[in-house]
Amino acid sequence: MSQAAQILGKVEYREGDGPMIVIRPGPIEVETTEMDAMLSWSDEDTHGAATMPIADFQRYVAAGAIRLQG
Repeated sequence: MSQAAQILGKVEYREGDGPMIVIRPGPIEVETTEMDAMLSWSDEDTHGAATMPIADFQRYVAAGAIRLQG
């Protein structure tokens, strides 16, 4: 089940072995498993998605960079 959230601070993810990529502030949808969190967002015609370890996601929530809604 997905949950609405807001990016409020600096949230980054890595694609493969590449550099860290910043997710822009704004609304996102989040789906979590025991191991990972998948974040998805859209900017007009562009859609993005990122997967990060659940520990990283929980750290962003605890720090206030991501605020869960509902």
